[in-house]
Amino acid sequence: MKEFITFIQQLINGLSLGSVYALMALGYTMVYGIAKMLNFAHGDIIMVGAYTVSIVCSIAGFSPMAAVLASIVVCTALGVTIEKIAYKPLRNASPLAVLITAIGVSYFLQSVALLIFGSKARKVQSVLNLESVKIGGVDLSGVALVIIFITILIMILLTLFIKCTKVGKAMLAVSEDRGAAQLMGINVNATISMTFAIGSALAAIAGVLFVSSYGYVDPYTGALPGIKTFVAAVIGGIGSIPGAMFGGIVLGIIESLSKAYISTDLADAIVFGVLIVVLLFKPAGMLGKKKITKV
Repeated sequence: MKEFITFIQQLINGLSLGSVYALMALGYTMVYGIAKMLNFAHGDIIMVGAYTVSIVCSIAGFSPMAAVLASIVVCTALGVTIEKIAYKPLRNASPLAVLITAIGVSYFLQSVALLIFGSKARKVQSVLNLESVKIGGVDLSGVALVIIFITILIMILLTLFIKCTKVGKAMLAVSEDRGAAQLMGINVNATISMTFAIGSALAAIAGVLFVSSYGYVDPYTGALPGIKTFVAAVIGGIGSIPGAMFGGIVLGIIESLSKAYISTDLADAIVFGVLIVVLLFKPAGMLGKKKITKV
């Protein structure tokens, strides 16, 4: 019975961690699906959001809700700025050029954070101060339950936004055929900028939830989660919103159970091993669509 309770607790921890990965992966997959670009600076936007929460709460003394709103505003503005300066000139460039630029933006944000805040980890006030709930002998973290609920809610709202709004339908059109969408009167530049804005806002929320769970931030906070987010997006099917959710949850559960029952040192290796297995059998991802190109 004790082993079962431990397993359930680790499963909840995995769902909570996976929910944060899912939020990050949603931003990743939206940018790739619409702009056909891999934004490897996405994880560092999460870091910026976490630092914003720390500054607004600890230094300025504002409420946690104000810190969350400030984080969303800062990260959204940063995402749009990065798109305008770094990615817009490269829309017709080779994938290698885009990759090099994305890595360069990532290192630039980390370096700026190092210059401003130093390398020492900074404690961050949690914006979710909730007590645990005990059900059937299982201690369920209140923070974990709220994170899971927020992720599901955002997933539903984002799906409705894409399918039911004019802007969302424009995004779908641009993702299918950018040239045809432009001929139909859709402002492609504005649509791509909106995509980066939404993705960066999701990164801000993910950053808030991440630091609420771990309680610290440093210039490299978003580096490894950013890579894992990419893994989650690929596992689920990059370009697919449900796939990003699925991949993030699966990744979080695998990581949590691996740390609990195998080894904390091997958990990351297991995560990347799962990616290799998925790519061998499902190159388009678990929920991705295989595209056939006619020549």
